[in-house]
Amino acid sequence: MITPSPTTKIDPTLARGTLAGLIPASGTRPELVSFAVPNTSYEMHLRPLIAVDARPGAKLIGTISVQARRIDVVQTGGKFVEPVQGRPRRVQGRVLGVRGSAVVVDAGVPVHLIPTDPAQKADGFEAGSIVACDVLDGATFAPQPA
Repeated sequence: MITPSPTTKIDPTLARGTLAGLIPASGTRPELVSFAVPNTSYEMHLRPLIAVDARPGAKLIGTISVQARRIDVVQTGGKFVEPVQGRPRRVQGRVLGVRGSAVVVDAGVPVHLIPTDPAQKADGFEAGSIVACDVLDGATFAPQPA
């Protein structure tokens, strides 16, 4: 958790958090960052698109992107990323808008959903609607340059 909680305004499509730690690469996966979201228990394991040169506890701002299997519009439900700790597997939240080929969703933290279903395009989703999807392995984090 960021203490004190952040109050400065940033682009609502960017995720703000702290570096909970680095997870070393293994024979089957690359190095991951453990991204802790303030005021939640979320600790997401994400593949950084550029090296994160910071110590645990450092503040991070950037873009979280996932490849969505199929994005469904749902009528009810909250905002969440499952599981609370580890790699994201399921995302549900309110559509903030479209950025390029991604649907940006507020799931407690902004997440960019990239549709992988050939029948779906990002611009087919309306801002304000609630969507849910399973996501493929390989969620990424693109830190904002300092």
